[in-house]
Amino acid sequence: DVVLTGSAARSVSTYSRYTVFDDVVVTVDSGEIVLRGKVTQPLKKEELGRRMADLPGARSVRNEIDVLPVSIADDRLRRSVARAIYGSPTFWRFAAMPNPPIHIIVESGSVTLTGVVPTSVERAVAQSLASGHGELSLINQLRTDGEMRAANGR
Repeated sequence: DVVLTGSAARSVSTYSRYTVFDDVVVTVDSGEIVLRGKVTQPLKKEELGRRMADLPGARSVRNEIDVLPVSIADDRLRRSVARAIYGSPTFWRFAAMPNPPIHIIVESGSVTLTGVVPTSVERAVAQSLASGHGELSLINQLRTDGEMRAANGR
């Protein structure tokens, strides 16, 4: 399952339509791949499910990805928060990455930050930069590299 989990996670992160406005988590149990999270388009949910089904060792796929509602206001908020975060010198080094580490999920005016940053200072800076854009609420679920290593038992 460890190899399949790595393959599935890589398949998500290298998916060409996967952006900082999507967040998908992969778990594997006895060859069953479970996809959870949120994406901005139904096509992304369908294509990610198909990508998983094609992986060697995948027995089945349970696609529990939610598709975010279409909203011009949410789109505007996504772009504003992304510009604030990735336009900051603190995060410039991430902005050019194919899959930057901070994901910005906007649903009905509420912003959730997900992903992994190197330090708790960067987590706090990201939260500060993400606020004040007209959001109804802001939830910071960013984790640090150290927290991820501890969670994975390393």
